[in-house]
Amino acid sequence: MSIKTQLLEDVKSAMKEKANFKRDTLRVILAALKQVEVDERIELGDDRILSILQSEIKKRNDSVEQYTKGGRQDLADKEKEEILIIQNYLPKQLSEDELNEKISKIIKQTGATSIKDLGKVMKVAKDEIGAACDGKRISQSVKSLLEKLA
Repeated sequence: MSIKTQLLEDVKSAMKEKANFKRDTLRVILAALKQVEVDERIELGDDRILSILQSEIKKRNDSVEQYTKGGRQDLADKEKEEILIIQNYLPKQLSEDELNEKISKIIKQTGATSIKDLGKVMKVAKDEIGAACDGKRISQSVKSLLEKLA
């Protein structure tokens, strides 16, 4: 079952269960997917849907940060709940050890020797790791491992 189909099914079940918050969150996600489909005149595949879901999570993480700074913990909590719902549609996230292990292999594979090779390593890492880890964590791991090489 595709991710989009799963989202649609989960909206229906949330409606039946009268889980309004979950229903509304999933509808917002579906609207974001539909917007991309309309703008680009394409049918989204699972890979592209995963990247859109990651960007939606990133937006919400940024909002949590802003709401917390502004003293609006109620809104920050709402965003955190939305993140938890969206994360259910992403693959299992890598632990720090698994991530560092994969990044180390990629560094050896690309022949990177210093922080100057960050872009080259990041490109390969994003392709290989995909939605199993967000870009911020990948970047932090690559930087720390490359700095150890120098």
